[in-house]
Amino acid sequence: MKQQVLFKERFTKKLDDKYTSKIKTPIYEPKNAKPRILELIDPTRTRELIHNIEKSNVTDREKAFLIEAARRHNIFNYSKIADYYSHATKEMQELMEQSALVIIDFNKAIEYGYVKLAEDIGDAYLTDYGHDEQ
Repeated sequence: MKQQVLFKERFTKKLDDKYTSKIKTPIYEPKNAKPRILELIDPTRTRELIHNIEKSNVTDREKAFLIEAARRHNIFNYSKIADYYSHATKEMQELMEQSALVIIDFNKAIEYGYVKLAEDIGDAYLTDYGHDEQ
């Protein structure tokens, strides 16, 4: 059976095409209304998991561990979080920034350790491909 190439132009594009390095920072326009705190998160799946954990027969230590792990299933509504942030107290804003719930400035990202991952990825790339890739 003979294979046929469909959409040939998709595969003949130059491999040396580069993505742009120009980055535009998104500008957030706050809404007039402050969302209710309960609108910021959907804990439905987390609650379901915790319910199942609590009725299980595993040890109390295992339950405590599983409950902490279940919290990662919360779904955050980041647009509402941004709205809430714009109406929050300075203290609340700082705590939200520390938790990376909002986009923070580069210096704070360094301070809180969020830039470290990007540096590690960059170092790994340079180790694999050298410094002359631009």
